Amino acid sequence: MRTNTLWHLSKSQSAILSINQTKRKETDVEIKSLYSLISTGTERLVAAGQVPISLHQKMRVPYMKGHFTFPLKYGYSLVGEVQSEGAWQGQLVHLMHPHQDRLWVEEAALTLIPKGLSPKVATLASNMETALNAVWDSQVTVGDRVVIIGFGMIGALVTRLLSLLPAVQVYVVEVNEYRQELVQEMGFNLLPKGMQDFDCSFHTSASSSGLQQAIDLVGEEGTIIELSWYGARETTVQLGGNFHYQRKRIISSQVGQISSTKIARWTYKRRKKLVFDLLKNPVFEAHLTQELSLSEAPAFFEQLRTGELPNGLGWVIRY
Repeated sequence: MRTNTLWHLSKSQSAILSINQTKRKETDVEIKSLYSLISTGTERLVAAGQVPISLHQKMRVPYMKGHFTFPLKYGYSLVGEVQSEGAWQGQLVHLMHPHQDRLWVEEAALTLIPKGLSPKVATLASNMETALNAVWDSQVTVGDRVVIIGFGMIGALVTRLLSLLPAVQVYVVEVNEYRQELVQEMGFNLLPKGMQDFDCSFHTSASSSGLQQAIDLVGEEGTIIELSWYGARETTVQLGGNFHYQRKRIISSQVGQISSTKIARWTYKRRKKLVFDLLKNPVFEAHLTQELSLSEAPAFFEQLRTGELPNGLGWVIRY
C-alpha cells in the first residue's frame, strides 16, 4: 500500500514522503485517513527540535518513526475510516498516529467514534482529554471565579468546559487581537481591567509573563493550573511578592495520567468515552477554524516554527 506521510527532516525542514507500507500482522486493520489535528503547541516544539533529551522516550507516541534528533514523523490525533473487511469495515475511528493518508494499525489502537459526532470534531479528542484532566486537577466547583491565560487550542477548550459548569464565572486573557475577537464571538468574557482575587487560574500561553499573570491574579489560597509545555526553554517567574504568604499553589496538569482526584475510579477508556460525549455538543465545531491539505503541511510547519502563523485557533489536515 502506498502511503504519504509528513516527516520532519530537520529542525527547519518538513516534507511529504511517499513509501510502501505492508501489513505486518494478520490482525492489522487498514485505515483511510479523513482528518488529523495539528496540536500546534507540542508539535511546534517537536518540529523545531526543542524536546529535551531527558524526555525523548516519554514523548514518543504510538506509530511514531524516527527520533527527536531527526528525521521523524509525529502526530497524535487522527480520524479515519476502516477499509479492511470484517466487523470494523466502514466504521469511523479515532487513534493516535502521525499525519499520514493511509495506514495499517493494530485493531486494539482504534476507538470507535459514536454516531452523531462529526469526524472532523472528533480530532479534538486528544486535546479535549488534556482540557478535561486540567479541570479535574483544578477541582473548580459551582460559583467559582476563574481566569484562563491564553486562548489557544487548549485554553479555548478549558474555557468551554468551565463555561458548561453551573454558575462558574470564566474570564479570558489573550494578547492576540484576532483571538480576542474570537473569545467574544464564542460568547466568553475578556478579563476586565483591575479584576483579580480569582479562585483559580489556568495558564496555557507557554510564556513566563503569562505564568506570572496566572500567579498574580489568584487570591489567597488560590490555585494555578499550569498546562503549558516549554520543551527545552527556561521559565522565569517572581515568587517574592504575595505567592508565599497567601499560600498559592501551582499544579502541573498533563494528560498522560488521569487526575489524582479521579484515578481510583476512572480508566482511560472511560475518560475517552466522556470526551466523545462532550464533543457531540455542536459548540465545539467553532474550535476548528482552519483546514489544510497534507501537501500544504510542510509549509504550515515552516510558519509554525517561526511563530508566523496566519490567524486561526484549531488547524486540521483534511485528506
